[in-house]
Amino acid sequence: MADSRFSHTIDDLKHIIRDALDQAKAAGASDCEAEVSQAFGQDVSVRHGEVETIEYNRDRGLSVSVYFGKKLGHASTSDLSPQAVKDTVAAAVSIARHTASDDFAGLADPELLAKEIPDLDLYHPWDLAVEEAIELAQRIESAALAVDPRITNSEGATASTHESQFVYGNSQGFLAGYPASRQAFSCSVIAETGSGMQRDYWYSTARAADELERAEDVGRRAGERTARRVDARKVKTCDVPVIFEAPIASGLMGHFVSAVSGGSLYRRSSFLLDSLGQPVFSPLVQMRERPHLLRGLASSPFDNEGVATRDRDVVKDGVVQGYFLGSYSARKLGMKSTGNAGGCHNLILESGDLDLPGLLKKMGTGLLVTELLGHGINPVTGDYSRGAAGFWVENGEIQYPVEEITIAGNLKDMFRGIAAVGTDVEVRGSKQCGSILIEKMTVAGE
Repeated sequence: MADSRFSHTIDDLKHIIRDALDQAKAAGASDCEAEVSQAFGQDVSVRHGEVETIEYNRDRGLSVSVYFGKKLGHASTSDLSPQAVKDTVAAAVSIARHTASDDFAGLADPELLAKEIPDLDLYHPWDLAVEEAIELAQRIESAALAVDPRITNSEGATASTHESQFVYGNSQGFLAGYPASRQAFSCSVIAETGSGMQRDYWYSTARAADELERAEDVGRRAGERTARRVDARKVKTCDVPVIFEAPIASGLMGHFVSAVSGGSLYRRSSFLLDSLGQPVFSPLVQMRERPHLLRGLASSPFDNEGVATRDRDVVKDGVVQGYFLGSYSARKLGMKSTGNAGGCHNLILESGDLDLPGLLKKMGTGLLVTELLGHGINPVTGDYSRGAAGFWVENGEIQYPVEEITIAGNLKDMFRGIAAVGTDVEVRGSKQCGSILIEKMTVAGE
């Protein structure tokens, strides 16, 4: 089905890869790898009920890497014609001949390559006509504006659909690829009172259109989130428990992934050096990578180097069980690739038994953070300081919205201080978790 929707079929893409690999070998390369991809999509946005943008995109590209022993050359092109393929290979070969040797360069270990390619149900095309997309976006925005009369302005609502397919191959005999899709609704609106303006947003994304939240529900949630922030105030500086709401809590997982990824580790630029087998998190934390989830937003049967992905414990009872490594970083560290060239695949933080209201009650008095600003994280020390907005909580109940504050701590202490993980999971990308309650952070306000 996918082949009829793209300008090149999967077999066409495989033929391009074979040609590139053959040409590299003919030029004397000891090894080579290549990836070819194509994608197209449509984004339709409306603002105040009127069409604001209708965007179409169509992309394609070929990247080639060749090795002369331990010398690497890389080149890429957006032209898939036979002559362009030939020129790209020649460019990569020329670069490789003039680069320094790197003992850690090379293809993935052959025994780690994926032998079977399971169908993970990642491709669900959506024939979304422009007229239908406009109507959906209008319904999203109308639902948001109808929530509260104080919502007086809109940054727009969008309905999007995207499809892609790719093939990766190397001179060790690996050659595979597959199509994928991603659909999305989003909305952002503004509320205004005498004390100022507030904005918030909501979005939903999925492989298949029938798994998106209803258009009206996306708009309603955007409106509700905006209205509840009206008349925000500051709080006095204090040390209190903090809850990171689910949509932003996955960012904490992202800081962990970055700290235990190969590049940070072999460059010695991580606050979690030598953390394998060490208790980094609270004992209640269980984190698992599940790359083969059907329709998963980050599912993949193999990584960017063809290495087979697999289910694995990353954190068990708070103890780090594994890093995130591609072939190069694994060799630098004297280890094996974990199948994470290109990133993690559906990293899931196990939930406890409390929903968000339950977490608020467990916290008692403290801060619920719903938005983070800035990038005040030191990856070497773990020091954490970011602007924030959210809600002040007393006796387990939200009292009022807060803004213009800073939350600060150290990620080591924050990870060890995780007191609970909520059941309110939002599935939006490669990292999934519910809201996270941390025992204590510094909240800087008035």
